[in-house]
Amino acid sequence: MRGVVGIGIDLVDVDRLAAAMRRRPGLAERVFTERERATTATGARTSERLAARFAAKEATMKALGVGLGAFALRDVEVVVSAAGAPTLVLSNGALAHAERRGADALHLSITHTAGSAAAVVVAESAG
Repeated sequence: MRGVVGIGIDLVDVDRLAAAMRRRPGLAERVFTERERATTATGARTSERLAARFAAKEATMKALGVGLGAFALRDVEVVVSAAGAPTLVLSNGALAHAERRGADALHLSITHTAGSAAAVVVAESAG
């Protein structure tokens, strides 16, 4: 029987994140994977999409019971499934925390407007 081992939520101000990335040119490379940057780079809503992915990274940390700095933000990658749904791929420190927590499935929901982006992550265990 599956059980919830953690829930995380995060809200990001789109303009604040965009301004931080303008002030620190290498920030996007430190926070987002190459695939995340490539898949969000087209269109007028790049800042919103990146903010949603940033929110997903922080919500994942919360769902795993840790705070910012417990592992690299790039250890959490938001990818889009063939059906178009956002999904999470963990590596390195994030994967190790998930394993310690017993989380073998993560569910992600993201949303964004011009001003804000939010993400919710539910971590489950097969028990």
